[in-house]
Amino acid sequence: MSMIKEVPLHDKPREKALRYGVRSLSGRELIALILRSGPKGSSVLQTAEQLLKLSGGFAGLSKMSLAEMCSVKGISKVKALELLACFEISRRAFSETAADTDAVHQSAHVVSWLQREIGSDMQEKFMVIFLDSKNRILTSKVLFVGTINESKVYPREIFREALLCGATGVILAHNHPGEDPTPSFHDIALTERMVSAGRIMGVRVLDHLIITRTGWMSMADESFLQGMEDMAEN
Repeated sequence: MSMIKEVPLHDKPREKALRYGVRSLSGRELIALILRSGPKGSSVLQTAEQLLKLSGGFAGLSKMSLAEMCSVKGISKVKALELLACFEISRRAFSETAADTDAVHQSAHVVSWLQREIGSDMQEKFMVIFLDSKNRILTSKVLFVGTINESKVYPREIFREALLCGATGVILAHNHPGEDPTPSFHDIALTERMVSAGRIMGVRVLDHLIITRTGWMSMADESFLQGMEDMAEN
């Protein structure tokens, strides 16, 4: 069994990173760099590989709980916390980038952030992003968890939050646990209801994004919202 001591010096994660940069490291080497050591009788690289195999990759790893990480031999609570802290730093960096951009006209940052926030979740989450007059993110909030149904998501909750934070527009977003971002009948009916309520409250619904782990769909880009706004005016 290959131990970390038996790995050539230039192939050890720390030495390799120092010589060639962190980007030169493979996935298991990045995790090994954080873990630093493996359990007795096994290398840290093997521990890292087991963790990646269990999680199915970095997307799954970022969603793992402390207990799930600690189920892998050689990963203590301290090491698990250090890994979780790395993912949280990455998540907050994406949040700051998204918050400082035009969420409507530069939506790529927002979509990347949403895929990290809710894209891999196995339950549907309905999220509202509250925007100022320049379409910058003021705040965001998950308002509903579970199968999305227009009768369970109340416009008054959304627009009360909008008024409290001074938002002039909102972007609705929710995830589809499968890989298909196509809007359902309920998604379309819910969006129509929100567009109508927003028009009364003076807060525009600028988009409804459907997010999956690997893809997304914008109702604004697909012209769903324009038709709904035209109906609301008539």
